Amino acid sequence: MTQTPITPRTVRAPRGTELNAKSWQTEAPLRMLMNNLDPEVAERPEDLVVYGGTGKAARNWESYDAIIRTLKTLDDDETLLVQSGKPVGVFRTNEWAPRVLIANSNLVGDWSTWPEFRRLEAEGLTMYGQMTAGSWIYIGTQGILQGTYETFAAIARKLFKDENATLAGTATLTGGCGGMGGAQPLAVTLNGGAVLIVDVDETRLRRRAGKRYLDDVETDLDAALAKVMAAKAEGRALSVGLVGNAAEVFPELLRRRNAGEGADFDIVTDQTSAHDPLSYLPAGISVQDWHREAEADPEGFTKKAQASMARHVEAMVGFQDAGAEVFDYGNSIRDEARQGGYDRAFEFPGFVPAYIRPLFCEGMGPFRWVALSGDPADIAVTDAALKDLFPEKEHLHRWLDAAAEHVEFEGLPARICWLGYGERAKAGLLFNRLVAEGKVSAPIVIGRDHLDSGSVASPYRETEAMKDGSDAIADWPLLNALLNTSSGATWVSIHHGGGVGIGRSLHAGQVSVADGTELAARKLEALLTNDPGTGVMRHVDAGYPEAEAVAAERGVRIPMAE
Repeated sequence: MTQTPITPRTVRAPRGTELNAKSWQTEAPLRMLMNNLDPEVAERPEDLVVYGGTGKAARNWESYDAIIRTLKTLDDDETLLVQSGKPVGVFRTNEWAPRVLIANSNLVGDWSTWPEFRRLEAEGLTMYGQMTAGSWIYIGTQGILQGTYETFAAIARKLFKDENATLAGTATLTGGCGGMGGAQPLAVTLNGGAVLIVDVDETRLRRRAGKRYLDDVETDLDAALAKVMAAKAEGRALSVGLVGNAAEVFPELLRRRNAGEGADFDIVTDQTSAHDPLSYLPAGISVQDWHREAEADPEGFTKKAQASMARHVEAMVGFQDAGAEVFDYGNSIRDEARQGGYDRAFEFPGFVPAYIRPLFCEGMGPFRWVALSGDPADIAVTDAALKDLFPEKEHLHRWLDAAAEHVEFEGLPARICWLGYGERAKAGLLFNRLVAEGKVSAPIVIGRDHLDSGSVASPYRETEAMKDGSDAIADWPLLNALLNTSSGATWVSIHHGGGVGIGRSLHAGQVSVADGTELAARKLEALLTNDPGTGVMRHVDAGYPEAEAVAAERGVRIPMAE
């Protein structure tokens, strides 16, 4: 008998309080997986791609259907195992164990290359999970927005040597307005600056403009540049998207700057999908021919992409030579440019050692939550409650107010903020009380990006330039995942590659559910204490005095310090 082929379909997570699974502990991963593939959220939902060009939520539609089917029947003492987007087993565990354990795109060292990964992917044996795509906790562009906002706020403080500085009167040049890079224009304007963001795909820019992440879209370089420079001169916040290839536009803007023709950018970065050369469009190839050429000759396309990245990064270094603040935004473009023949690629730093590491030392990092009810009013309640919980955190209040005003929800209503060790557990317990007291209409999912203080080994991003040289030690994310599995997480994931590419990182994620029960409260307190605690621990071990002070002050037990 011929089997009916499983075809793509439009996916949207259920709303309301009616369960499709046996409990909220299994309903939550079901809704979050479906939310990852909502057309409002996903980059190419028909291909199960959530963001980053290749980051998938499930290996194929057959696997997706099997995951959904299994979650609907899973008991609260059973655990589903998912191997690179494919459900492979269900085992009896216990109520404290995760309901789902996920491992994505993990390869043994000598095999950790893009060609080998692509061969295995073509055989149907693996998939690329990015960070929050394959771990079912992507919340649209907002998910990276506050980290991006914090980065640009740190740049403002550095440039003006003032804790209350903004980017007013500055202009930023960047590239990439897709699932991750799309946060950049709003992050800059929320900090008061002007920004020109270059992307080869006009539909990405139009999508960001439609969601109010981007103010304007131009197809003409002269017009786009004039708008940004006028906003800079007036100290006015403005974001302009330019349809073009950064490998061509950045060198031209550098030429104009050096010739005194008005391209006076103060800050230069990039967030194109450079981690995967097949997701970076080389100069000279049209958007229409992109995927056909990449599939026809991956090796040749990779070399062309790396050559374009070399020109792209050479221009960034040129801006740095001219006095601009320049940084890598964690997409491996420097190493790809090095492989493309440019030997000065690493002359500007990554954003973590440049701006974020002091926050990591205190266990500070992304804390995101989702209203499973689908009701935006529930997020408004949590925003207000969080401000009451931390009345002294003025920066947090400014962020929550700005997010409420400027951020459109994509898929299930969600929010993100950055909280540190001790603070995350307080917030989790608060949310659980809101559910228990009926102040929100359904349980709340609490998770984070994998880009966190103790959950990743990534020498080109989160662990670049560690004080003790331990950039590539990957024990830390594994310990993080093991501890979170032991601490009551609802689902835990271990991924390879993430936003920097195969062979370049290992990282872990965790998600929990505030369902209003006493058991959930005990789990949340343990998990949301221990998870950021691994960030403090990791930075103490690397020799950071700031982390040592936090550990001593807040009671993180470090055996070697006793």
